[in-house]
Amino acid sequence: MFEKIKPLGDRVLVKRIEAKNQTASGIYIPDVAQTKGQMGAVVAVGEGKKDLTSGKTIPVTVQLNDIVFFGQYAGIDAGDDHLIIKEDELLGVVQKG
Repeated sequence: MFEKIKPLGDRVLVKRIEAKNQTASGIYIPDVAQTKGQMGAVVAVGEGKKDLTSGKTIPVTVQLNDIVFFGQYAGIDAGDDHLIIKEDELLGVVQKG
């Protein structure tokens, strides 16, 4: 279903990547103390934002399959661990290589 959603404007569709339930030192985090992950994979992108001065479209800078970070309250829940997020709510992209 989510493969058919085309975000509009400068929005991106992100599939949330689950946070680990164990710390680096081996301590398990109980379900009640866990928060949803704030990292995800881009599964669809909009065409970009319209520049009001020139009328040209400024393309979205993230690409399909990019891993992105976002704030806890960013975006709109689209169900099944998917979010629709405006590009300016994204905090960073994981660099490849």
